[in-house]
Amino acid sequence: MSKVTSYEPGTPCWVDIASADLEASAKFYGDLLGWEVPELPNSAEMGGYRRAQLDGDDVAGAMPLMQEGQPQVWSTYVSVEDADATIAKVKEAGGTVMFEPMDVMGLGKMAVFSDPGGAVIGLWEPGTFAGASRVNEPGAICWNELGTRDPEGAKAFYSSVFGWTAKENKIQRNEGDPGPETYVEFQRAGDGRSIAGMMDIGGALPDEVPAHWLVYFGVEDTDAAVETAKAAGGDLKFGPVTIDAGRFAVVSEPNAPMAVFAMIALPQN
Repeated sequence: MSKVTSYEPGTPCWVDIASADLEASAKFYGDLLGWEVPELPNSAEMGGYRRAQLDGDDVAGAMPLMQEGQPQVWSTYVSVEDADATIAKVKEAGGTVMFEPMDVMGLGKMAVFSDPGGAVIGLWEPGTFAGASRVNEPGAICWNELGTRDPEGAKAFYSSVFGWTAKENKIQRNEGDPGPETYVEFQRAGDGRSIAGMMDIGGALPDEVPAHWLVYFGVEDTDAAVETAKAAGGDLKFGPVTIDAGRFAVVSEPNAPMAVFAMIALPQN
């Protein structure tokens, strides 16, 4: 069990899903990942927002769609010391601010923006709420990955905004296989800890797939989890395949093709 009570600035700390059918999403993830997604005492004040729990620990957020045309997607949030100062960096680096920093009932301050490549991500300045209280295990968030067609631009942007550095890793593949030649680990300033990934999706995914941040959840058995997702109406997008980090697959929610996420069975220590 990996309990977390705080996050160093520059570390992804929370994910949430905006859903067209919150009850259906709650059942899907409950059956798949073991979550309970109860209404909170202040859910009505927060536009219906809920916190999914695993054995009583907060692991992700879920909310209704807030406006017409809003896509049903997973969002990633990065912990920061000062939301206003970070958004100023976003603007200076060429990002587009979608929601300026706003206080969330003393829990913290949030903002949402897109990088110059179009990938949307949020930031979180913690107040009384730090983020997910359990990570890196089955049923919990364990990785966040940027898919972009401009990896060099993304390196510069996220370095300017969060101070991240980029470590490039050669991908071992057979000659002629499609896909990028390198995988980037974003590392946090100060301690060099890898906290997120990046992959060049140019040529690997159809042109209509936009730049995006992909959320990974841990599972005990990836193949079994894929079958559970498919039986519930989910769509298998990729995999399962085995890599050094574990066996993973990419799926989407039933009737929500943009609600894409990954599941990975991490190696046992």
